[in-house]
Amino acid sequence: MVAKGQIKLIRSLHQKKYRNQNGLFVVEGIKGVNEVLRSRIKPNAVYGVNADLLDDDTIFTRVSERELAQMSALKSPNGILGVFHVPEEKEIDFSDWVLVLDDVRDPGNLGTIIRLCDWFGIAHLVCSQKTVDCYNPKVLQATMGSITRVNIVYRNIADFLDQCPTPIYGAFMNGVSAYSEELPQNGILIMGNEAHGISKEIEQLVSKKISIPQFGKHTTESLNVATATAILLNEIRR
Repeated sequence: MVAKGQIKLIRSLHQKKYRNQNGLFVVEGIKGVNEVLRSRIKPNAVYGVNADLLDDDTIFTRVSERELAQMSALKSPNGILGVFHVPEEKEIDFSDWVLVLDDVRDPGNLGTIIRLCDWFGIAHLVCSQKTVDCYNPKVLQATMGSITRVNIVYRNIADFLDQCPTPIYGAFMNGVSAYSEELPQNGILIMGNEAHGISKEIEQLVSKKISIPQFGKHTTESLNVATATAILLNEIRR
């Protein structure tokens, strides 16, 4: 039996305001919970109807399906729900590439971009303060556990870029082809908002505008930001 106050707290964590207030976030599903349990992130509690598939059941609390449904943000709960402490930020290391997001709003896009950072070994992701919260439940579902391996910080990115010691590249429709650029060993790559791209304020801080060349008929206006990020990170690592 779980106290009503605890269920209320967990439900509140599906909102950014209460995640920030409590320094806690929720992960649902056995794969996601196990990924976080294996990471440096400190667990608060794990709830579920069965602990058989958990890597670590020392903090497991058995609950009924009804209680789990009351905690969950999903229409069909996945059987396991974990509550974790938001990790402390790490210092940004500029010896490699750093990815910067200028107001990416879609949770699925951010979750995919976090997975891409994990895949391509981008250790640090800097998000503008208007970028969707990385602990949003939909973002966490899309990361598939990669959030445990990427340092994600939220900053005023104009101030951040103003202090960067490395070249600053931005993705633009009218930039030079990324395929023709000799990209350095370290730098900043900025990806913009889904609808408006990189803002005018941030554009002024960009050292070099790059783009992905279009080979098909010019009927597609632009690429999805996560797709474009994948192509550019691949080119950086190539």
